[in-house]
Amino acid sequence: MKFSTKYRPLLRAVCLLALTLVAALSHAAEQKKNILFILADDLGWSDTTLYGNTKYYKTPNLERLAKRGMLFSRAYSASPLCSPTRASILTGLHPARTGVTTPNCHVPQVVLKATPGVKAAAGNKAVEPVPVTRLNTSYTTLAETLKAAGYATGHFGKWHLGPEPYSPLQQGFDVDVPHWPGPGPAGGYVAPWKFKDFDADPAEPDQHIEDRMAKEAVAFLEKHKDEPFFLNYWMFSVHAPFDAKKALIEKYAKTANPADPQHCPTYAAMVESMDDAIGTLLDTLDRLKLADKTIVVFTSDNGGNMYSDVDGVVPTSNAPLRGGKATTFEGGIRVPCVVSAPGITAPGTRSEAMIQSTDFFPTLLELLALPRPADIPFDGKSIVPALRGQPFERGPMFTYFPHNPPVPEWQPPSVVVHEGDWKLIRLFHQGENGAHRWKLFNLREDIGERNDLAAKQPDRVKSMDALIGNFLTETSAVLPVPNPDFDPAKYRPDEEGKGKIRDNAKPDRAPKKTHAPAPAAAAPEKVDAALQGWRARACTATVKDGIVTITATGDAPFLGFAPGPLDAGATLKVRIKSNGGTGKVAWLPSPATPAAEAPKPAEFSIKAGDWTEITSPIPAQSDKPGVLRLFLPGDATAIDWIELTTAGKARRWEF
Repeated sequence: MKFSTKYRPLLRAVCLLALTLVAALSHAAEQKKNILFILADDLGWSDTTLYGNTKYYKTPNLERLAKRGMLFSRAYSASPLCSPTRASILTGLHPARTGVTTPNCHVPQVVLKATPGVKAAAGNKAVEPVPVTRLNTSYTTLAETLKAAGYATGHFGKWHLGPEPYSPLQQGFDVDVPHWPGPGPAGGYVAPWKFKDFDADPAEPDQHIEDRMAKEAVAFLEKHKDEPFFLNYWMFSVHAPFDAKKALIEKYAKTANPADPQHCPTYAAMVESMDDAIGTLLDTLDRLKLADKTIVVFTSDNGGNMYSDVDGVVPTSNAPLRGGKATTFEGGIRVPCVVSAPGITAPGTRSEAMIQSTDFFPTLLELLALPRPADIPFDGKSIVPALRGQPFERGPMFTYFPHNPPVPEWQPPSVVVHEGDWKLIRLFHQGENGAHRWKLFNLREDIGERNDLAAKQPDRVKSMDALIGNFLTETSAVLPVPNPDFDPAKYRPDEEGKGKIRDNAKPDRAPKKTHAPAPAAAAPEKVDAALQGWRARACTATVKDGIVTITATGDAPFLGFAPGPLDAGATLKVRIKSNGGTGKVAWLPSPATPAAEAPKPAEFSIKAGDWTEITSPIPAQSDKPGVLRLFLPGDATAIDWIELTTAGKARRWEF
C-alpha cells in the first residue's frame, strides 16, 4: 500500500509519538517499585535486637533490613490482637469502623456487621459489642488497588480474616499459600502439618513452616521479577502453638538465664526461624537485583504474648513496656517496625514519629504515585514525610478495643488516644453510675505507664476524651453499653489487671530465679466436681445435660487429667463437636516437664458442625505417672464423653 508524499510528515509524527509513548510506558514500568510486606504475628517491641531490649533473642536479618532503611521507635498496631490489625493494613480503616475487633475470623458464624451486646456477667459493668467475623469483601483492599494498577499479588502465610468467600483470593490476591483461614499453623511449626493439599518437601520431612513459606515466596519473586509485584508475607511466627526446631531449642536452652525476663528457649528458637526467613527474602532480592526497586515493610500485628505457658514460663517479656498482647497498654500495641523505601528513606536512620498500621495503605499509594480509591475514607495517614526524614505530625491516634480477655494487665473494654507524649485510656462505664473512668500517662517520662495522672490533670483528660468522642462518632463505632444486670455485690475491682500472670512476666518486678512459675502466681486452676477430675486450662468448662461446653479464654485451651502410668498402646477416644480446627493429645511425664522434653503430641483435626468421634494414641511413657492433656480444636467446643483405654481396660467419663 502506497501513501501520498503529503502524508509522510504526518505519518512520521505519528510514529514518533507512538515510539515516545512506548518508551514512556516502558520507563514507567521500570520505575514502578515492588512491595514486600512482612508481618510478624505476636512479635513484641522488645522481641528483636532493634531497640536494645534483648540479648537473648537473635535477629541479625532484621538489623540488616534496618541498615537499609528507617527504624520506627513509636510504631503501633491498630489493635492488641491480630485480625483487627490485619484488616487495618489491608483497608487503611480502623477496627472501630470495620467492626473487626477480635481474632474470631475462623469461627463458622458469619457476622458482617457489629452490633451492641446484650449480656455480660453480673460482675462486669459493661457489655461488650458483638464483633464482625469476616473482612467484608465490600471494602477496597490494598491488594485490589495494586492489582488494578498492574501488580502481581501474592499472599503467603497466615490470613485470619475469613475462609472462602472471604479468603485472599477474594480480596485481591492472585496467589494464596497455604490457603489457610485459621489462627496458627495447622499442626504446628515443624512438619508434618495439617494443611489441606500442602505438605512438607519430601526431602525435608521435619521442615519448619517459615522455611517452606520463604521458599514459596522466593518462587513468587523469581516468577515476577520482571514486572511489579506485591508480596504479602504474613508470617505464622511467633504465634502459638509454641514449638520450634529441636536443635535451636537446645541451643538456646544452654544460655537461658532465669534472671533475664526473656529466657524461654522455645520462643527464642521461634524468633530465630522467623529472622532466618526474612534473611532468605532479602538474599533473594539481592540475587535478583531487585533490592533497589523494592519497598520493604516489616512490622508486627500486636505486642508480645505474656500469658501463655511455654516450658513452664510465659513466652516473652515486653519490658520496659507494661502489658502485652490483648491489652491496650504499650506492651500490647507498640510494635517493631522497619521501612526500607529506596530513594526515599536514608539507610540506617531512625524515626520517633508516631505511626500506626492504618497508615501503610495510604503511604504505599503515595510512594507508588497511585491515586487513592475514591470510596475509602482512610483513617490512616501517609507517613511519607517521616520516611523522607521530614517533620511529621499525624495528630491524635486511636486504639479501640471494647473487650476484656483475662490476661495479665487486662483492662475493662477501652479506647485509647495518643496525642504527642500523652496517652489517655477511657474505660467504658467503669466509674460511678455508669460513667466512664480514665487513665492518663506521659509516655516520655513514664514509658512503663505506672504513674496515672488522670486525677491531677482533669482538663487534659477532658480535652483528650473529647478527641475520643469525635473519633467514635466519625467511625460509627458500635460501643460497649452499661450492663443492665450489673450486681455491685459481684463486682471485684481488685481483680482488674491480674489475669493469668507470673512474677517473671511483670516488667516492674524482678523475675524468679527458676523456670517454673511461683505457686501463688500460677494460672488459676479451674476445679469442678462435674468434670470428674478433669481440669480446664485457658478455657471455661461447664456441664449441662450431660454435655461439657468449653470456651477458650486464652491460647491453646485444654482439659488436663492425671491418670497414672499408661502403657505404650494407650488411646483416648472422645465424642466431640466444635467450630473446627486441629487438636492434640499430649503427655507430660510430670507437670513440670518442659514441652520441649515431652513426647511429641498426637494431633487430630475435625470439621465444624456435627458430632465426631475421634480416637487418638497417647504418646505416654509407661513407667511415668504423668499428665494427660486434651488440647481442643477451635475456641468453642462441646464434649459428650471421653474414654481412656490402657492395658486393655477402658475408663469412660459420661458427663
